[in-house]
This record gives sequence, C-alpha cells and structure tokens, in this order.
Amino acid sequence: MADDDTEHDDQNDDAEDKGKDSGKEPDGIPPAVKAALRKANKEAETYRLKLKELEDRDKSETDKLKDALTVAEKRAADAEARALRLEVAAEKGLTLAQAKRLVGSTKEELEADAAELLESFGASNGNGGGVKPPAGKPKEKLRPGQVPDASEEPDMDKVADLVYRQARGGL
Repeated sequence: MADDDTEHDDQNDDAEDKGKDSGKEPDGIPPAVKAALRKANKEAETYRLKLKELEDRDKSETDKLKDALTVAEKRAADAEARALRLEVAAEKGLTLAQAKRLVGSTKEELEADAAELLESFGASNGNGGGVKPPAGKPKEKLRPGQVPDASEEPDMDKVADLVYRQARGGL
C-alpha cells in the first residue's frame, strides 16, 4: 500500500513539472478552460438562484392562499356556532347574556346546557334572570328632612318637635 502512495506522489510531481513547462496548471487543465468553467459555474448559479426565486414566489402565494382559506374557514365555523347558540337560546327563552354562556358543539349539547342553565337560574322574562318583581307599592324609607308622600297626613306634633329640635341645633 505504501508503494502505491509513493507512486501516486511521484506522478503528481511529474505532472507539476510538466505543467510548469507546458503552460498548463498543475492539475493539467489549461487556464482558458478553467476560466470558461468558472464563467459557466457562475451562470449556472445565477440560473439556480432565479429558479429558486420563482419557486419561492409561487410557493409563498400558495401559502398565502392556504392561510387565507384557513382564516375564512375558522370565521365561518365561529359564525355557525354563534348562530346555533342564538337559535337554541331563542327557543329556550334565554337572554343574549345567557346565550353567550351556552357550551356545546351540537344542537343537542346546547339544548341540554340551556335546560341546565334554566334549571340553575330560573326562566328569564327579560327582567334580570327570572327574579319576580315585588308585589304592591314599595314603602318609602324617609330620613328626617324629606317630604313624605302627599297621600299621608303628617303628624303635627312630630313636625313641631322636629322644627323645635332643628332650631335649637339638636338634630
């Protein structure tokens, strides 16, 4: 094996010696051929870059369209889900605030959730979550200095006592 390496080295030395004498490079290729090869490699590199640029441009347009499609599909799915929630809420008599809280991906799941919501918080008649309004007229809670309802007769002794205390600063 060592003999092969020395033979190869001897051949390279002979080629270098011949290259110096014949005007050829040490590897045996004339300079004009090397220059033409360099020029061809540069042109090939330029064409490779242009091709890659065109492929990337087309690829990025495709990617942009794929992204736009994904966004549009997501918006459509969200709109359909919202419409379904509102439809179920309207059927069950829920308010918009309650409809926002419905959870489920199918109509059956939303209906079950709406029934559970109604059971938990009571039916809503648009008066704040199903709380019944108070019956009758509310009673006024007056503080000193306020005028009572005109339908009630004031107690003159209490009024006189109140005026007397205010005049003396004892309020």
